[in-house]
Amino acid sequence: MSRDVRAQPAQSGQLVLFRALPGDLAPRDAQDLMAHPFFSLAKSRRTVPIDFHSGEVRVRVEGTLEHGIATIWDADILIWAASQLVEACDAGIPTSRLMRATPYQILRFIGRGTSLRDYQRLKAALDRLQSTSVATSLRAPSGRRLHRFSWINEWKELAAADGRPLGIELILPDWFYRGVLDQALVLTIDPAYFRLTGGIERWLYRLVRKHGGKQKDGWQFDFRHLYRKSGSSARYSDFAKDLRVLAVRQSLPGYRLEVVRLCPSTELLSFRAVP
Repeated sequence: MSRDVRAQPAQSGQLVLFRALPGDLAPRDAQDLMAHPFFSLAKSRRTVPIDFHSGEVRVRVEGTLEHGIATIWDADILIWAASQLVEACDAGIPTSRLMRATPYQILRFIGRGTSLRDYQRLKAALDRLQSTSVATSLRAPSGRRLHRFSWINEWKELAAADGRPLGIELILPDWFYRGVLDQALVLTIDPAYFRLTGGIERWLYRLVRKHGGKQKDGWQFDFRHLYRKSGSSARYSDFAKDLRVLAVRQSLPGYRLEVVRLCPSTELLSFRAVP
């Protein structure tokens, strides 16, 4: 079932303001972002582009020298935004790509602290989301035309006349906004996701949630296929080692992992939902 999404002008002055909803909301993630390599998995700054091709699907992500590519931790802000939009739609509240919230609201939702340092890290994440350039053929009618955008069109801090902070405003790209407002393209995720600390660990949970959510007998992927889908800049041997470690730790909320070795050079990662 698709939601009604009305086309809106790009200028912030012509967008209707959506104020963040209060209270505890269920975290929702965009399926396209869960299934493809849109974010850096490293905590260090990455400037080498992510370039992924699979059939007609193309994803290219580029970052600036100053900020680097947006990370999978930065993507928590997009999960917050998606959760807000879906909650509003379910309640019959009009939504918009122009959103206003306090840093406190965002930080608490994504499981971060609320100190000055956390606020500074939030601003750095917003900068990376705004400066990261994405080009993808996903959802293009022909699969050939590319849609280009940044994860955040623009953002700004708000202050009263006396300098008192009033929060932040941000404008989401139309590609992301329209994807979120289609119910078929959003999944609820476990709040424990925000407590996962590793980049590959976070990426793998999102992929597993996307593919293994309702599969009775689970799902499995070849290690090398996972490596390509991750967009990781690590060596394959290190990536494979991380997968084995995660299978031992069993840290993905709601799922059981198992490594299946078919031959010395071929390993599969099997995963299924925990009843």
